Amino acid sequence: MPARLDLDHGRPDEHRRHWAEPQPGRSMADRGVDFRGPQTCPDGVSPDGSAVAWMPFNAGGRAPVLVVCDHATRRIPAELGQLGLDDWVLDTHVAWDIGAADVACRLARMLDAPAVLSGFSRLVVDPNRGLDRTEAFPPISAGIAIPGNQALDAVERRRRAEAFWLPYHEAIARRLDAFRQQGVTPAFISVHSCTPVYDRFVRPWHIGVMWDLDTRMGPPLIDALNRWGDIHVGDNEPYSGRHPFDYTIDHHAEAAGLPCVGLEIRQNLIDEPDGADYWARLIARCLQPVLADDALYQERLQVH
Repeated sequence: MPARLDLDHGRPDEHRRHWAEPQPGRSMADRGVDFRGPQTCPDGVSPDGSAVAWMPFNAGGRAPVLVVCDHATRRIPAELGQLGLDDWVLDTHVAWDIGAADVACRLARMLDAPAVLSGFSRLVVDPNRGLDRTEAFPPISAGIAIPGNQALDAVERRRRAEAFWLPYHEAIARRLDAFRQQGVTPAFISVHSCTPVYDRFVRPWHIGVMWDLDTRMGPPLIDALNRWGDIHVGDNEPYSGRHPFDYTIDHHAEAAGLPCVGLEIRQNLIDEPDGADYWARLIARCLQPVLADDALYQERLQVH
């Protein structure tokens, strides 16, 4: 059995340092899995800076895998004036998935996979919601009113969608089309982070694995993580792949019959580089046998 992790279940705010290093094992044959040194994101993939629709990472990755990160940054266009919010709000999960971009980039590098990350805060427009959903332009988030999203008219909604939401999803679609033009059916991995406490409930899960009708990636990854050691793994917890209003995986992967999985990692485990690096390595290690199976890379349309 692999070494147990040094994680304290009862104190979710202290899982940041002193990570037990995963044993290297064999890399995924000819697909570039590398557990050797720290993997870092480029300067362009950061929570701060000018808002852009999307950010590419490891564009030359050769693996038949696409990594995406919907809530990679807290960037808000200057003309929106931080949506009327104080700086401290933008430092919280309200504005972005803390640590998710770092894990996504490290994981993409380890798998030798390309990645597409959002370049704007979910408060501008949430790329993981359909544009017809109220939550796409949230007037309130985690009990905090978002002044710049109050009573948005159709013109402003359309402007934000055309500037950010649509180009982000077009970038994902282009990546997937490039795979198809090569005769490849890629695996699709979506990386998110979640808060350790929600509505006064202390979440016991260190990582949640989200899946729906396609069982090719989610259940095997859950089994692998559970075998690793002292980890609390959420099976469609704290969020579920069966949620009817999630957009990115449903639209790009499930609708096309692609093998897919969503990840929700507790943000206090990955808000510093050592934690992000550890979890990216562990996920890559646990995904190895799944991604090494050539039978994975086939379209399988699911019927609800």
